[in-house]
Amino acid sequence: MKTLGIDLAADPKRTAAAVIEWRDGQARLVHLVLGVGDEPVVELFGASDVTGIDCPLGWPRPFLSFLLGHFREDPDAVLRHDGLAGRRELAYRATDRFVTQQTGMIPLSVSADRLAHPAMRCAVIQAKIARVWGVQRRDGTGRLVEVYPAASLRIWGISARRYKGRGTPESVVRAGILGQLAAAAPWLDFEAYRDQLTASDDLLDSVIASLTARAAARRATLLPGPDQDLAAREEGWIHLPTGSLTGLNT
Repeated sequence: MKTLGIDLAADPKRTAAAVIEWRDGQARLVHLVLGVGDEPVVELFGASDVTGIDCPLGWPRPFLSFLLGHFREDPDAVLRHDGLAGRRELAYRATDRFVTQQTGMIPLSVSADRLAHPAMRCAVIQAKIARVWGVQRRDGTGRLVEVYPAASLRIWGISARRYKGRGTPESVVRAGILGQLAAAAPWLDFEAYRDQLTASDDLLDSVIASLTARAAARRATLLPGPDQDLAAREEGWIHLPTGSLTGLNT
């Protein structure tokens, strides 16, 4: 099996990809690159069994209704979301609220934060994948899975506070993360790329995304309940790992 992890940014220069090959109880990082355009993402998707992408696969359904109401000059559709509580429905998806309940972490809003540009690019990439490989369901039941690397690290018990950035303090934190990862998953060989992973949080996130894709493939992630299923299909669903890293290699 091959799993692909994508840390998607609006700018291809900040987009990272990691491919992990799984065989005979071992896993090896075989491809790691920063500066990935749309077409390489589609090609890597086609060559992998499961892809974990760190970017929302959709928008809150109320947000889309709100925009349509505004476009059609429908006061009722807009005023339905008057006030702070109403705006929260526009900003956060069902899966975002679920992640907060499970981890205490608050994902960035796809409709009201700096995730909007990457999400627009992600929608285009999903369309390009659909043309070649077929439509992938946003709930992650196909070959494309939405992931949240920082949450995966927390669930796996890996301390990862303030690892994003290009300064020396952040690189020291990333070196610590890699040390914890090596201890928790001795079956994972990433040694040839250690320096690159220490230097770039984008590359590190792509590796964690690839590991989370493996968890999804092994049915070791939290799935939407009956009351969340429709929202997951329409808005996307962040796959949070269940349990530790132990067992992902089996």
